[in-house]
Amino acid sequence: MVKAILSLLELAAILLPAAVFLGRYMARVFQGERSFLTPALRPVESLVYRLCRIDESREMSGRTYAICAVSFTLIGVLVLFLLQLLQGVLPLNPQGLRGVRWDTALSTAISFSTNTNWQSYAGETTMSHLTQMLGLAVQNFLSAGIGIAVALAMIRGFIRREANTVGSFWVDLVRSVVYVLLPLSLVLAVVLMSQGVVETLRPHATVETLEGVRQTIPVGPVASQEAIKELGTNGGGFFNANSAHPLENPNGLTNLLENVAMLLIPVALVFTFGRMIKNRKQGRALFAAMVVLFALGLAVALWAELAGNPLLAKAGIAGGANLEGKEMRFGLAPSVLFGQATTATSTGAVNSMHDSAMPLTGLVYLFNMGIGEVIFGGVGVGLVGMLFYVVLAMFVAGLMIGRTPEFLGKKLGPYEMIMAVVGVLLSPVILLCFLAVALAVPSGLAGLGNPSAHGLSEVLYAYTSAVGNNGSAFAGLSANTPFYNLTLGLAMLVGRFATLLPGLAIGASVARKKTAPVGVATFPTTGLLFVVVLVGAILLVGALTYFPAFSLGPILEHLRLVGGGTL
Repeated sequence: MVKAILSLLELAAILLPAAVFLGRYMARVFQGERSFLTPALRPVESLVYRLCRIDESREMSGRTYAICAVSFTLIGVLVLFLLQLLQGVLPLNPQGLRGVRWDTALSTAISFSTNTNWQSYAGETTMSHLTQMLGLAVQNFLSAGIGIAVALAMIRGFIRREANTVGSFWVDLVRSVVYVLLPLSLVLAVVLMSQGVVETLRPHATVETLEGVRQTIPVGPVASQEAIKELGTNGGGFFNANSAHPLENPNGLTNLLENVAMLLIPVALVFTFGRMIKNRKQGRALFAAMVVLFALGLAVALWAELAGNPLLAKAGIAGGANLEGKEMRFGLAPSVLFGQATTATSTGAVNSMHDSAMPLTGLVYLFNMGIGEVIFGGVGVGLVGMLFYVVLAMFVAGLMIGRTPEFLGKKLGPYEMIMAVVGVLLSPVILLCFLAVALAVPSGLAGLGNPSAHGLSEVLYAYTSAVGNNGSAFAGLSANTPFYNLTLGLAMLVGRFATLLPGLAIGASVARKKTAPVGVATFPTTGLLFVVVLVGAILLVGALTYFPAFSLGPILEHLRLVGGGTL
């Protein structure tokens, strides 16, 4: 427990000051103000506008903004799909890897273009260096930039009065990449390389071990992808073992930095939100709600892992904490903290095998993703998802006090309520439908690696990860089949657009409204009561939505372990 507290304090000591600074910096960048990087990066930004013929002064309606975001995402899917199919005849393929099978290529293209980064393949034996760099790494930047752009459009909706525009998608995307993602990724990649994360275009290395056996060690452009994978809450690993691999995550320092990187931009965007609406207390209130949810989940997961497997205690074996599936160079507490961070955000990177976690830990990870990953969440989309819950919470508060619900001076009508409900519930509906199909057809059941409740948890986790655009896996499900590649790919698209489009719809709707003056009967949204109502709404919606599935999966598995059963 001491190690857990120290790990959390280390994370907070680095994360909070960095997030506050970055939040202030991003607010200046996205409001078109001068920052300390403007002299170096403004020429780059202007060059992109000239090459792409973008008029940075021309803003868009919510409808046009949505069309651009969806079209750009789908174009990314097509380009990445073709790149994988053709990689066998393209350069920078020192291992001579063939083109990727069509269903795997399609699933991967959708995955990386939607910021999911679900991988049903082993990266080091499937993707060439060119595909890793030009395809996967590029989409890591662009998909994260799209998420930030949509969050900015929604924020502007609450700021503006009687406006028909929410900004320019292209300007927001360019500034997100040029001013935020690229500089941070460059710094982190250099630091990771200094700690032993590999970065090379050479073929895989062949060495002779101490036993005299020849072994092939996969290498490639890892550090550059590792940096944006964490900072952009992408999560796709160069290696199949992801951040448990020593060439992706060599030591305790890199593990800490990667943990910070996952949370940095999502946390900073909450402070950016407070600055852009000129109400920092509102940003801090949202941050407080996220911290409460993060701490609750982390406490349950740590307790479950430290308590260990009850079957060992029943057998008279002093097993202690559950260390199965964890890297000893990190230890239990940093592994659980990494798992909590990767599922609370939409990162999906793993430094331990979630399939080996205790059932209640798996339940926490599932809940984090199932509620839309609003506990900080993905870059941009986490804030959008949290604002959906704010709209729902204000509707409940409005019913209690007998007033039309409002937030930041904007009256929230039926349209905003419907869009918030769609944003919160459409993904779970699709998830549960796919889960039912997968557990009813032979092609779905064929992928199960375990029977009974744990097998159900594997499939539930896969679809929850897909619709949540997370990308992590329990690791016990054999998902590289046409059935799972196609259904998970569709789930990823639904999950992505079910967040982006309702968010833009709400932003465009409230932008057209007048600002209502705050009165004595206005429900305050910066205090403790608001935080309690918001956290309660999130927990209630999550519990009501997923309780039947959770009961048949991780909860049943936990109860069977406590009762002495194994299946």
